[in-house]
Amino acid sequence: MWSDYVFGKQTVKQLAATYNMDRRIVRRVLDTYESPTKTHHPRPIHLVVDATYFGERKEGTSWCVVVARDPKEREDLLWSFEDTETTSVYSWIRDTLEALGYTILSVTADGFSGIKAAFGGIPYQMCHVHMERLVTRKTTKNPQTEAGRVLLALTRSLHKTDSKIFNRRLTEYIERYRDFLNERTTHPLTHDWWYTHDDVRGGLHRLRSHQRHLFTFEQNKNIPKTTNSLEGHFTHINRFLAAHTGLSRENKQRILHTILLASTVSPNKKRLDEVL
Repeated sequence: MWSDYVFGKQTVKQLAATYNMDRRIVRRVLDTYESPTKTHHPRPIHLVVDATYFGERKEGTSWCVVVARDPKEREDLLWSFEDTETTSVYSWIRDTLEALGYTILSVTADGFSGIKAAFGGIPYQMCHVHMERLVTRKTTKNPQTEAGRVLLALTRSLHKTDSKIFNRRLTEYIERYRDFLNERTTHPLTHDWWYTHDDVRGGLHRLRSHQRHLFTFEQNKNIPKTTNSLEGHFTHINRFLAAHTGLSRENKQRILHTILLASTVSPNKKRLDEVL
C-alpha cells in the first residue's frame, strides 16, 4: 500500500477503492508504515550537495531537505530535513559520511558559503549553472547595456571553455569596462553618490568571488561541473509530490524519505525490495 501511495501516486481515495477499505483505515495503515534504514557502501566519492525548499518563505512556512548525492551511481547518500540551509547541517553531512567510511574526493555545490566552510580542505567546485543564475539575477536575461550583455555572455561561456581562456577574458573585460563600471551618479542636493551601474558591478563581483572555484574540475575529470544530478532529481520529486496535495510537513517528509532512500521516483523491482 505504501508503495502504491508513494511510487504509484495513488491518493487515499484511490487506495481505499483498490484495497476495499475505509479511508480512515487506509490512513491508519499508511501512518504506521516505517521505512527501513539506509544501507551504505562506503567508497571514494565525488559529492554533489544541494537543498530544495517547500512552503512559502514570505509566509514563514518554508523548510527544506538538504541532500548529499553520488552523481556517478545516482545514489542519495544522506539527507536532512531543516528549516533552512546552515553550515552545521553540511558539517553533519561531512562528519557522518566520513564516519561511515566514505572518502570525499570533491564537493560540487551552489556557492553557499556554509558548504565551503563545512568541507574545508576538500576540492570545491562551484556549479556553473548556479553561477550563471547568480549573475543573471543582477544583469537579467536581457541586459540593457553592452557591459551587461558581455558579462552575461562571458558567464555562459563557462560551459565550453577552460580556466586559462576564461580568466584571460575576464581580465580583458574588467580593463575594457573599468570606466563604465566605476561611473558614479551624484545627487544634486545632498551630493550623495552611488555607482551608476551597480547591477552590472554586482554581477561581476559575484563572478569574481567564485572565480577560483570555477575550474576545480580541471584537476580531476570525474569532478562534476554542475549539480545537475540533484537539480533534475529535485525537479522529478517536486512534480511527484504534486500528486499528494494538502499534506502536512511530517507526512510530506515521510514520502520524501522513501523517495530519497530509493534515489529515484521510479525505482525498479530490485530497488523497491530494498527500500520498502
